[in-house]
Parts: sequence; C-alpha cells; structure tokens
Amino acid sequence: MGADLDVLVLGDANPDLIMRGGDVVPSFGQQERVVDEGLLAVGGSGAIFACGAALLGLKVGFAGVVGDDPFGAFMRDSLEHRGVDIRGLVVDAARPTGVTVVLSRPDDRAMITAVGTIADLSPALVERDVLRSARHVHVSSYFLQTALRPGLSDLFEEIHAGGGTTSVDPNWDPEEQWDSGLLGLLSSTDVFLPNSAEARLITGTDDIDMALESLAGRGGIVAVKFGDGGGMVAGASEDAVRVPGVAVNVVDTTGAGDAFDAGFLRGWLDGWTAARSLALANVCGGLSCRAAGGVDALPSLDEALARLPEVEGKAVPP
Repeated sequence: MGADLDVLVLGDANPDLIMRGGDVVPSFGQQERVVDEGLLAVGGSGAIFACGAALLGLKVGFAGVVGDDPFGAFMRDSLEHRGVDIRGLVVDAARPTGVTVVLSRPDDRAMITAVGTIADLSPALVERDVLRSARHVHVSSYFLQTALRPGLSDLFEEIHAGGGTTSVDPNWDPEEQWDSGLLGLLSSTDVFLPNSAEARLITGTDDIDMALESLAGRGGIVAVKFGDGGGMVAGASEDAVRVPGVAVNVVDTTGAGDAFDAGFLRGWLDGWTAARSLALANVCGGLSCRAAGGVDALPSLDEALARLPEVEGKAVPP
C-alpha cells in the first residue's frame, strides 16, 4: 500500500445533539426537564476517531455516507476543517444523515440514534484508490455497519494482501446479539478495541481478564478501555498488562473511547510497544473528557506526550 494516508476510517459520520447536565433523564407525560447545555457537535465513532487521529499528527481519510442535507453538510465541513481527507465520503441525496441525541452527565451517558445513512456504507462504496493509499484501515461502530459487515472479511483480506493493517472498534450492539460475524473477523483483525462492557458481552463472561484472554487468543492485539479511565492490553506476542488513566476534570465522556482508539493506533503505527501505546490511549481518552462533545477537547500530540509520563511505566500484570 502507498503512504498517502496513515489511516482510512470506514464508519459513521453523524452529528451529536448533546444535552448535558446532572438531571438529563427525560420524563413522559409532557413533563419538561431543564439541562445545563445543549449543543450540536461532530458525532459518530468514526468521525470522532478521525478528528482525534488527525490532531495526533496522522494523515487520516474517511469513508462513509451522509445525506445531502444540513446535517450532512455540517459533518463534511467539520471533518475537512479538522484536517480529514473526505475523498471517500459519499453523499446520498435520497437518504437523510443520521443523528444521535446524547443525554450526558459527568459519570455516564445515554444515546438515542436515528440511523439514517450511518449503516449505508458497503464495500462497493469504498473507493479503491483511497483504500490502496492507506497503510491502515480502521472500522468504527461495527455493529451499526450492517451494509459493510457481510463483505468485511473479504475487504480485510484485500487490505492485508496489499500490505496494510486493520483495526475494529465494535461499539455497542443495539440488537444485543454480540456477534454478527465479529468473532470470525477477529482472526484477520490486527487491533481490536472494545470497552470492558463490550468485551465481556462479546465473550459471554463477566471476568474481564478471561474476556481479554479469549479475545486475544483469536488473533491480534486487544486493547480494552475502562469507563473510569485506564485499560488493559494483550496480544499473541505480549503479556497482558493494565495501565492506569490520567486525572482530569470530567465534563463529558462523549467520544472518549474514540480518542482512546486514536491514541493507541498513533503509538502502535509508530512501532511502540502495546503497553506504551495503551498509556498514550489512556491519556488521549482522559483528556478528551475536558469539554462537552466528542471533539472540542481532543488533545494534540504535544499535549498527550506532556501527560504521558504520568502513566507510562505504570503497566502492571492484570
């Protein structure tokens, strides 16, 4: 593969309408709740990851589908403004752009999504010139990508045949089936990036150490993020380790997992060890929580490296 792009993202690009505050639980019966803040922000796991990876100095492209509507225009402009190559972003005039309402409080969040074009990306819509220009391909929101999933194994074989590498972040499964071909795909996935809840549900075990061992035994490196910061990583050639997170004033956790992914792949693609890549991932995920929305607090590489000594070298066995 060529070196025009470091990472090509195959995934979701949709705005987040974020309602933030301590009491964001709605009540039916025509009752009105008042929250602290409401804002329209870059959303979609893939889009947030792309912005985070670009800010960390990677050359990033995005392949996905948006509608020819104000939400789609917002996403196209936002990605391009943040340095993401949008040659692979398809505009479908017949379909609406997806949108997610995020109910966010400091310790947790809930999401309601109108899928729209989020699930419309298929292997046939991935521009092959763009695909061949990337040395790594990252798939976001696996369980939402219903048009992409059936052909993803063949696409990964095509990527590997060209000398590229692959990663997957599953995100939550709205159907709560927790497979949909994912387990079979892991043998051709170089880096798998679930959070701890997803890892346990995918493997069917409540023990996160056993879940990590099971997932790592299927193929490449597995980096698991924890909701309160920190994470674990294991791979066929590296022992499992835990690395703590960094202390931050948490405003909003939206996109923290995607910032984690960006940090991990920034290190891994530079040839760092899995443990050091995990430390950078934890820093990036933590720093991304400093402001509302998924992109406004994403760290630059200099910011992340300045905080790296707080956690680097603190890797311990699970």
